[in-house]
Amino acid sequence: MLRSEAGINFFDTADIYGLGHSEELLGKTIGHKKEVIIATKVGNVSRNQQFTFDYSKEYILQACENSLRRLKRDTIDFYHLHTARLQHLQQELCIEAMLQLQKEGKIRYWGLSLNTFDPIPEADYLLQHNLGNGFQLVLNLLNQRSLPLLKAAGEKGYGIIARMPLQFGLLTGKFDRGVSFPENDHRKNRLTPEIIKACADLFTPVWELKKYNCNKTQLALSYVLSYAEVSVIIPGIRTKEHVKGNTSGLFQLESDDMKLIEKMGASQFMPIMDMILRQG
Repeated sequence: MLRSEAGINFFDTADIYGLGHSEELLGKTIGHKKEVIIATKVGNVSRNQQFTFDYSKEYILQACENSLRRLKRDTIDFYHLHTARLQHLQQELCIEAMLQLQKEGKIRYWGLSLNTFDPIPEADYLLQHNLGNGFQLVLNLLNQRSLPLLKAAGEKGYGIIARMPLQFGLLTGKFDRGVSFPENDHRKNRLTPEIIKACADLFTPVWELKKYNCNKTQLALSYVLSYAEVSVIIPGIRTKEHVKGNTSGLFQLESDDMKLIEKMGASQFMPIMDMILRQG
């Protein structure tokens, strides 16, 4: 009920999340709700207690059947290759699988979840060959590396799913310089004290855009949604408070403010992105 009241009708998952458990949860709770759009991903696998990948045609076809069963659906709305790289696309086996699944009606649309730090090569390949229907990419106030893709993708009618709009919570303003993450929290290594401090020091001109009368989370999400090419954003939601905070008070940023943020993204924010890249 909380989902529908907040206007949420899109869920993104992957068969590797919880080794299928995430898809099973969605299948049990909203699989029967046809008004809800579900996207899932394929290609990342766990074998012999190691995480690896498999973009073979045979694997993708079988993995799709398994995802459909777990999601309790006849068709996957959007099926995307989970960070497949250029060499996998050039081998064409994964593309053959996706086209076959689409022809058989088991998936409506397909695309590619792009690399966090270098999204261009794989996106260019699909765009140049007119393959697929959309991309999932990282876009936020800090990581703007996918911006060159937006216009080209939009002109060709590709959908855009923007992930990590809050950069693991870094852009919500709730982490101060003294924050400490538990050892089992992936942010322990990704959001180091140096990265948090650098953001606090450099983001002042962004957070001082007070004319919007909003909090930092609302500004960060609204920035991404202000790009017309973006179809949907997928911030992480774990609590009722997240549902409300991530779906209310959103707005369109003015052109001059978008230009300011893009200018900072191409200059002042680059050293922070280099720090994040080194952390992995």
